[in-house]
Amino acid sequence: MNSNYLNAIANHGASLITHIALVDGTGAEVGDGRKAVSWTTAVDGLTRPTEDLTFIVGAGENVNGWRGFSAETGGTAYGGAELGSVTFNNSGEYTLVADQTGIDHSTAV
Repeated sequence: MNSNYLNAIANHGASLITHIALVDGTGAEVGDGRKAVSWTTAVDGLTRPTEDLTFIVGAGENVNGWRGFSAETGGTAYGGAELGSVTFNNSGEYTLVADQTGIDHSTAV
């Protein structure tokens, strides 16, 4: 498949994901809730959030990944990616950096 197809798939997939949440090692959502997200136009099958997303994480919470959803609450869960595990001893901020986060449809097999 060429880049036109890969970009179309990436752009459509990103349009389904309107919110991102942080999750712990069990997949449970942590922090101060899902954040609305918008996406860049895909290039070579890769699309990223248009801006960093900052979450407030409570003391004792552990951040292990992010997941994409179709709604602020409920909705469809579309998966995401694992991150390096971070445990918060005190409440603090976790920033999901846009240029290190994305949906990649860059190859056809």
